[in-house]
Formats: sequence, structure tokens, C-alpha cells
Amino acid sequence: MGAYRADDDYDYLFKVVLIGDSGVGKSNLLSRFTRNEFSLESKSTIGVEFATRSIHVDDKVVKAQIWDTAGQERGKLEFSKRLFQHWHWRILYCFRTELEAKNVWRSVPQYRAITSAYYRGAVGALLVYDVTRHVTFENVERWLKELRDHTDSNIVIMLVGNKADLRHLRAVSTEDAKAFAERENTFFMETSALESMNVENAFTEVLTQIYHVVSRTALDIGDDPAALPKGQTINVGGKDDVSAVKKVGCCSA
Repeated sequence: MGAYRADDDYDYLFKVVLIGDSGVGKSNLLSRFTRNEFSLESKSTIGVEFATRSIHVDDKVVKAQIWDTAGQERGKLEFSKRLFQHWHWRILYCFRTELEAKNVWRSVPQYRAITSAYYRGAVGALLVYDVTRHVTFENVERWLKELRDHTDSNIVIMLVGNKADLRHLRAVSTEDAKAFAERENTFFMETSALESMNVENAFTEVLTQIYHVVSRTALDIGDDPAALPKGQTINVGGKDDVSAVKKVGCCSA
């Protein structure tokens, strides 16, 4: 491993999002990777939080900005999402009084804006389920659809089966998860944030694959990735908001 560098000393900044049902261990995966910490009393994330960590890929320093989804707030937004999926907004408006009484109406128009903002600019994602709760694996397909609806097709996706240390409680087989990952063309690993198993590998693989996508994209447009000026945005796909950013610096090493 190389020596630690200052937090603002990096070559690339990649936004990575953690998605999946509440309680699958997303926050502990984040804290394990960024701070090497684990909390048995971890509570659902309220709002949106992110943490950062830099790693070396080839001879470059890649800084990951990793976003964690909301917990309690997202529960209300999940209800709003189902309304959006199955009801036209004009029909929803007819039930405005009832929705206001249940304190749901306010969240209805916010759902798309919050979802869009959360995914905007993401070039990687860890789609997490709990190997001891089959329903969280069943919901992976829905999460994957939402992710792909809001990001470019070039986004690097890692399917993560967390809590693999709870072997006696396993409800999702490794084979089923592998088959899903192959079918959906995603990477796959099983992890344990508690035992720190494969957490480093999962994040590192995602960041390395993103770097390779960025390098190929730069070469496809005739640029040498190493020669790109710092601060330049490199679009990795067809959507303008999906990009990797080279850091702006006052001087070069």
C-alpha cells in the first residue's frame, strides 16, 4: 500500500451510490470502507449522507465520494413512489385531502426530485441486499430498474450480498445471486461488514472498473487520460450528468 495523501490530493473524483432496502447494512459497509468502523447499534440513515476515501488505481489516486440513501425519510418516499408508478398525477390530486391527512401529499412531488438528485453524476453503484432476508433480494430488480432509469448505461454496478457471516440464517443462495448478476450484466460479491469480508474488494473493484471506463472513454475521443488537464469533466456515456472529474489543482506533481 502507498503512503496516505492529503484528502484533497487526488487525480479523479468518482461518485458512487449505495442502494438497497433499509436494514441491509449499507451504512456499515460505508463506515467499514471509509473509516474501518462497524456499529452493532447502527440506525437507519436519516436524509442523505456521504463519506470519502482515496485509493490507488494504476499510478493514479482515485477519490470515491460514496453516498448512502436515506432510511426513515425514504420509507415515506417509497410509498410516494408506488403512487407515482400506479396512479396518474391527476388521480392523485383528486385524493389530495386524504393524502394530506396522512402527511403523505408533501412527499409525492418530492420523490422524483430527490431520486434524481441522489443519482445525478453517479458513475458507480453498490446494490446491496441482505443474504438472510430473501425479500431484500427480491427487491433488487426494482432497485436496479430505478438506478438504470436515472443513470447512464455505462455505470458500473456491483451486486452485494451483505451479512454473509450469518451463515446459519442464509436465505439467498450464492448461486441465485450469481445467476441474477450474470443475467443483468453486473459484478457480484458477498460481503460481511461485521467481519470486514470482501468490503475492500467490492469498493475497490467498482472504482477500478470506473477508472477503466473513463480511460477507454478518453482514448475513444483521442485523449491520453494521463494528459487530460485537471478539472476536465469526462462524460462516460450519453447523459450529460454522468461524468468523472479530474481534480482542479494549482500545480501538478
